[in-house]
Amino acid sequence: MKAFAQRIVAQPLFEYFIVGLILLNGVVLGLETNDVMVARYGPLMQFANQAILVVFIVEAALKITAVAPRIGRYFGNGWNLFDFFVIVVALIPASGPYAMLARMARLLRVVRLISTVPELRLIVSTLVRSIPSMGHVLMLMSIIFYIYGVAGYHLFHEHDPEHWRNLGISLLTLFRVVTLEDWTDVMYAAMDLSPYAWLYFLSFVIMGTFVIINLFIAVVLNNLEQAKLERLEELQEAPSKKELLRELRETQKTLKRLEKRLDTT
Repeated sequence: MKAFAQRIVAQPLFEYFIVGLILLNGVVLGLETNDVMVARYGPLMQFANQAILVVFIVEAALKITAVAPRIGRYFGNGWNLFDFFVIVVALIPASGPYAMLARMARLLRVVRLISTVPELRLIVSTLVRSIPSMGHVLMLMSIIFYIYGVAGYHLFHEHDPEHWRNLGISLLTLFRVVTLEDWTDVMYAAMDLSPYAWLYFLSFVIMGTFVIINLFIAVVLNNLEQAKLERLEELQEAPSKKELLRELRETQKTLKRLEKRLDTT
């Protein structure tokens, strides 16, 4: 049974089948937002949801069986834990006080696409690894926001109280500026007070938008390269004892066949 489970789990077609089911589940969840489709195909959608859930349960059982009795190898993987959690949450009854929770839990099945596709796992792992470094970038950005927020209050709060009446509103205005959403309206209002107000806004846009965003990108790219190197190291792990013995037996069989051919010539 264990060998059968290992063969099934190792098959690329099995992974493609699971990815296809996740995509199908996403389509069904989208169709459930249409009242006409629910009225016409509601029972069929319910059947599809239940059938997909059963397949996911079978998938988890096969993966656990493939590593038995060392089940810790399955639950020691964060992505496997997430998949198992999705299955457990999906077993919540879709009726009564937990009906809304059960419907929302179905959305987690679509998120499973990340755990199934290795490239997506690599990207998510990179983002998680980048969080500590991004904290320093956010600290730098907070300092810049605070300095410009206090300066903006003192410069413009009397002329344009709508955008600069206190520090909190000033910071919200700066957030609007850094997102480049109609920020020129705020700048032109400030330029009615002083024609040189554009220096304040352009310097903040350059500091807050271009510099900070580039720092974020640099941090992510750096961690992406590290994650790729670690992935390559995992793929280049030393073969196990069983693999070495299997290769040795194959080599012995090949040598015996060569000896027989030499004897016959």
